[in-house]
Amino acid sequence: MRIIVDRPFFRTWSNTRATVIPANAGIQEHAAMAKQPAVYMLASQRNGTLYVGVTSDLVKRIWEHKQDMVEGFTRKYQVHDLVYFEQHEDMHQAIQRESQIKKWNRAWKIELLEKSNPGWRDLWPEIL
Repeated sequence: MRIIVDRPFFRTWSNTRATVIPANAGIQEHAAMAKQPAVYMLASQRNGTLYVGVTSDLVKRIWEHKQDMVEGFTRKYQVHDLVYFEQHEDMHQAIQRESQIKKWNRAWKIELLEKSNPGWRDLWPEIL
């Protein structure tokens, strides 16, 4: 399992950056960036509501959260800041890790994210 937390996301993929164009059509395909399974944590604000998810396309999924494209928890509670993520070799590993983290108590989740992001800053600009 490869976990990358403390480095900007785009550095892990041949220094390419995804192109995200906020338009009526939504997100432009970011073909230059290969998809890779990831576990991520969103927050509404520092010490606010947390959400843990898994995806095969982190840029697209976080964009969807930020645009409130899907009804559910993150839209209802305005949980949009990407505060933590891990990349995994395959989706099975990512799903197992997501399940593990979701079972943790809040203090453990906060400890995990603060190891790599003590300021709870939104990592969205780093994955573009």
